[in-house]
Amino acid sequence: MPLRHSLLAVLVMVIWGTNFLAIDLGVDDVPPALFVAVRFVVVLVPAIFLVPRPAAAMKDVLVVGLFLSLGQFALMYTAIWLDMPPGLASLVLQAQVVLTVLFASVALRERPTTPQLVGVVLGAVGLVVVGLGRSAATPAVAFLLTLAAAASWATGNVIVRRLGSVDQTTGTRQGPLAGLSMTVWSGLVVPVPMFALAVLLDGPAAVGHALTHPTWTAVLSTLYTAWLASLVGYGVWNTLLARYRASAVAPFTMLVPVVGMTAAWIAFGEVPNAAEAGGGLLLLLGVAITSGLLRRPGSPRYGSGT
Repeated sequence: MPLRHSLLAVLVMVIWGTNFLAIDLGVDDVPPALFVAVRFVVVLVPAIFLVPRPAAAMKDVLVVGLFLSLGQFALMYTAIWLDMPPGLASLVLQAQVVLTVLFASVALRERPTTPQLVGVVLGAVGLVVVGLGRSAATPAVAFLLTLAAAASWATGNVIVRRLGSVDQTTGTRQGPLAGLSMTVWSGLVVPVPMFALAVLLDGPAAVGHALTHPTWTAVLSTLYTAWLASLVGYGVWNTLLARYRASAVAPFTMLVPVVGMTAAWIAFGEVPNAAEAGGGLLLLLGVAITSGLLRRPGSPRYGSGT
């Protein structure tokens, strides 16, 4: 991957790492289902009128949104609302790297190497250590919802990769706006079901009050998560996934917990316990091995761009 694309990936990781703090602040004032719905309304309007529709079939675009947007964020926002610490959430969500490689091996026939399989096992062990040794203040259901969000993200990664960077109608390579186009149009699947779920779970009165009496924290959190995390972040992310193998792009998310946990420590005084720290290191080591970041000098770079 060229340096400029690697630097773009790092920028996205910084945005996503601090995004967990924005979500944590936002769900204090807005119910999680409503927060997700409003986030994607802000993503869609006015961008959907300015960004061309993706070259992929609309049903494929909506399937991407089902996993990469609706599933991931509905689960993640709910987990944080249920007291999943934002720093720890940024760590556990990195299970998506291991899951992306596993899912890609099945769906795309991207056969994992022996080191990748070792990395998968290490990552799984790390997750078990974190899950069993987590602080008593972290509910089990919140941890499991975060893991489910990681699985949803990984599924979306593989679907985006399967669609590729070639216009399925003309056979030509898509331009640099392809990732942004997918991000915006796939978001169509999010607002209606999330608004309906918010009304069902929280009641019309609570939803109406949150919409008509927004706090500055809720507004700023929404703008950060919609404009930076979604439009900038996923616009770049989907473009990179379309150009390079899933196992070459996904490893950059190792930086997310570094940013997220550091930011949570500075802002909220969130310090991981020994099991969370040790399990997290195992998870990140597994991710590094899975992605080939620890390969020997001169050895082939598995997961390189096509």
